[in-house]
Amino acid sequence: MIETNLTPLMLSLKVAALSTSFVFILGMVSARWMTQKDFWGKNVLESFFLLPLVLPPTVVGFGLLLLFGKNGFLGQLLHDWFNITVVFTLTGAVIASVVVSFPLMYQSAVAAFTGVDRRLENAARTMGASEWRLFWTVTFPLAWPGLLAGFVLSFARGLGEFGATLMLAGYIPGKTDTIPVAIYFAVEAGQMDKALFWVVIIVSLGMGTTLWLNWWSRRNVRRYANQK
Repeated sequence: MIETNLTPLMLSLKVAALSTSFVFILGMVSARWMTQKDFWGKNVLESFFLLPLVLPPTVVGFGLLLLFGKNGFLGQLLHDWFNITVVFTLTGAVIASVVVSFPLMYQSAVAAFTGVDRRLENAARTMGASEWRLFWTVTFPLAWPGLLAGFVLSFARGLGEFGATLMLAGYIPGKTDTIPVAIYFAVEAGQMDKALFWVVIIVSLGMGTTLWLNWWSRRNVRRYANQK
């Protein structure tokens, strides 16, 4: 039986798009700041940024649940000030995706900014360019390939997030049943055809994303080689 309810696909794309938008900005700003500054405790802070990459997703989800639950500090703050509930909502799914995909964007952005030729930035400064203008006219264009790679990888990671999402957002059909969560509960219910359908969909999305990124990377390498 072919699955006709495409709600999990729409929810997964929505969560991935929203989380990647936040992650792109947060990762780019954090990476730029970290590559420009040198301070005591920098290694500890960077390790904290990368922690979700090495922790099991369920551990990340448990931490988020303690933080954003009804008795958690941020959970109470958001509820009392803005009447926002995070647990068992699409907001929770977005937050979980932001946390687990942030390290990928951060690492890519750090590598991209580190690879920018400082002589070009210093030349722009000597010509009177402000730091804001310098960033958008020199640094950002030069770092763009690495930033785009981080964006694509973060989107793919957000699309496939399961453990932290299940812990924080749960499984509510039509509200928080993203593709990975839908696959898990379809298998639990013995609906193997339904699970296989969503596996094919998410594998196709993941393969399409990585194939495009590899093609785009090779094209840019060839273009750079031809320019030299």
